[in-house]
Amino acid sequence: MPGLGTSFGRGAMTTALWDVANADVVVFMGSNAAENHPIALKWFLRAKQKGATVICVDPRYTRTASKADWWIPFRSGTDIAVLGGLINYAITHDKIHREYVVKYTNASLLVHPDFRFDDGLFSGWNEATGKYDQATWAFQTGPDGQPLADPTLEHPQCVFQHIKRIYAPYTPEKVSEISGIPVAEFIRFAETVCATGAPGKSAVFTYAMGWTQHTKGVQNIRTATILQMLLGNIGVAGGGIAALRGHANVQGATDLAVLYHDLPGYLGQPNEGHQSLQDFLAKTTTRNSYWENKPKFLISLLKAWWGEHATAANDYCFDYLPKMATSETYSHYDIFQSILDGRVKGLVVVGQNPAVGSANARKVQAALAKLDWLVVSDLFLNETSEFWKLEGMNPAEIQTEVILLPAAGPLEKEGSFTNTHRLIQWKHKMIEPMGQAHSDGWYMVQIGKRLKQLYAGSTAAKDLPIKHLVWDYDDPNNPDEFDHLKVLKEINGYDTTTGAPVTGFGALKDDGTTACGCWIYSGIYPEEGVNKADARLRAAPNRPDGWTEARADGSADYLHLGWGFAWPANRRVIYNRASADPTGRPWSKVPLVWWNEAEAKWAGVDVPDMLPVAPDQVHALGVRGDSPFIMKPWGLGGIWGPLPDGPLPVHYEPKESPTPNLLYRKQGTIPTMKIYDSEFDVWGDPQRFPYVATTYRLTEHLTSGVMTRTLPYLAEAFPRHFCEIPRELAQLKGIRNGDWVEVESARGKVRVQAMVTNRLRPLRVGGRETYVIGLPIHWGPKSGHVQGDITNTLTPQAVDVNVQIQESKVFLADLRKVEVGG
Repeated sequence: MPGLGTSFGRGAMTTALWDVANADVVVFMGSNAAENHPIALKWFLRAKQKGATVICVDPRYTRTASKADWWIPFRSGTDIAVLGGLINYAITHDKIHREYVVKYTNASLLVHPDFRFDDGLFSGWNEATGKYDQATWAFQTGPDGQPLADPTLEHPQCVFQHIKRIYAPYTPEKVSEISGIPVAEFIRFAETVCATGAPGKSAVFTYAMGWTQHTKGVQNIRTATILQMLLGNIGVAGGGIAALRGHANVQGATDLAVLYHDLPGYLGQPNEGHQSLQDFLAKTTTRNSYWENKPKFLISLLKAWWGEHATAANDYCFDYLPKMATSETYSHYDIFQSILDGRVKGLVVVGQNPAVGSANARKVQAALAKLDWLVVSDLFLNETSEFWKLEGMNPAEIQTEVILLPAAGPLEKEGSFTNTHRLIQWKHKMIEPMGQAHSDGWYMVQIGKRLKQLYAGSTAAKDLPIKHLVWDYDDPNNPDEFDHLKVLKEINGYDTTTGAPVTGFGALKDDGTTACGCWIYSGIYPEEGVNKADARLRAAPNRPDGWTEARADGSADYLHLGWGFAWPANRRVIYNRASADPTGRPWSKVPLVWWNEAEAKWAGVDVPDMLPVAPDQVHALGVRGDSPFIMKPWGLGGIWGPLPDGPLPVHYEPKESPTPNLLYRKQGTIPTMKIYDSEFDVWGDPQRFPYVATTYRLTEHLTSGVMTRTLPYLAEAFPRHFCEIPRELAQLKGIRNGDWVEVESARGKVRVQAMVTNRLRPLRVGGRETYVIGLPIHWGPKSGHVQGDITNTLTPQAVDVNVQIQESKVFLADLRKVEVGG
């Protein structure tokens, strides 16, 4: 989310799957959509049918590669080097969409004159604290406080000149040396992608876990966003960044803040340094953008949670919000480290199997044995709920009390999914849960009710957040359930005086007269009884094969505005203002929005995404009518985007790598990477572990395999755990297809069967032959009809500083043939 949010203003996929068919070039990089998003793949293949070039950049020849026009193998962990090479190619070959870059991005703004980038480090690096001071990353401003800019892009301190200098070393030859992509193939790739840097052309980049599961995952995404802005490919028909989420409701979970550092709608989480509501808003509200409305969104959220008790006199109960310690993070891996450190005594696990699914699995299993109590809510018994049965555990020494809550399956519960392109779709319960099983929502509502009952008689101030919490979700017609539409209405927002739903986030106020649980979803329930997530109005097909496709006159509703509800405001392609030139005329033969001069308003086949001013006017928030990225300062896309690990992405090697950094001698790995301190956090070197290992998923199984290995037909479809080994490496090691092999990293060993294949190829990296091996992640030793060793025994807990995601897509390993299987 931070990669997209820093660049564009919203942490979400920029386009809609229905629009992907309009692309001229489709790049899968960090995504194996054919296996992990097979339904979504059809829109990308529709683009191919219409003439788009489909390219798959992946270490393995995957099922997605088999559907592409072109497969480009490369070394996992070198994405920024490859994408940085494309940026350099676009600049040096004058392939950028110059008018888009000058008008719609911050490329022309001048950066602080003391900014430096030297051999892998940006100015402001503090070795002692391990953090950057970002003072020299700021823009220069004039006496009026507005940023200084050079529309010619020639000023040596403007953003464009900085990226030109920083990416100049990313030549095709250097990219080849780092990634293993032959020079000629990289140039062909660059020419194909950069040909879209012209009005009326577009490319879409598609990613998933292949980009995120790295110590520099956020910067992988940032690099693609910079390239796409230089080419003018964001907000236009067929263009964008297609962020394919890892599970059915990842986007929704993030929107509603199932993350430690955020509040619903990306409002941020206060820390101990924020002394009051006004202090928090003053320090975190982005000026000269639509975010200046943040006080309305936050105060409405506080009213939704604490109702009549939230008043202006008490800062709308701002003190009730937990405050983060400024020196700590609270991510998935921080939790398990805190358990080992004795700081966390109890754990509730809902719909997860971390004993198998988390990196450095032996560390996670050891942490479970340190708990006083563990609650697991799941469909089946799994390795987490029965961790004491795992190898190396001694039940006699474990005091953890384990409670299993039987969970309802997807067909047994009401609710909604927010899918990968921000589309919220309601689903109805088909059958009642079996036995004593309940939905996750039911458990949460019951816990809330019982906590309120428990604290009802308390007079302690610390208990007021629970005593005053609005928790009114009872269904009078069904006492054993809760009313899902009450939850949806709270998320949508309502007038606190009348109780009537608000029509959208534009109606929210900062005076306590509105309540709203998640402002970006506002409009989903605009009046009593109207649930737009449940809308199923599909536009009529305009082709014999059943597709509804765009028309040049904008007459076709190919974005299906009547189907479900996409946040924000039911927009399907966000930043669609960029699909028109500065005067409001569409760039492309496929129009999204345009300025209707006769009626003096914006119109389009999509819901226009801009402030309501004419192209030549400036809105009161300080955003021009010709600026598409309204959530960013001055409406400009963030080619320059400060994050804790830098204002621009640059290539660093993974934590475990077979080669030194061939671009920067001083700094090999990303300096802000977070690693942990325990007996389990150990690291491998290329002398002992000479091969690059990567992990991945299969269509037939889901994550740790609890749901799929329990289904006989899926278990039979892929019963055995395996390791993919390049044919050339297998010959060197004397390994034949089907042999048992032991794969070892610094953290442990697994025994699996060998799959000798041409789908992985030797790569020439740093002048040496480099081999990549691959392992799927779906097997565990206890659950399901088929079992196997846990791949995550091998993977490290080295995490990205922005989002704390682990680097499980690349680590070092060794490989040997063994006689006895696992």
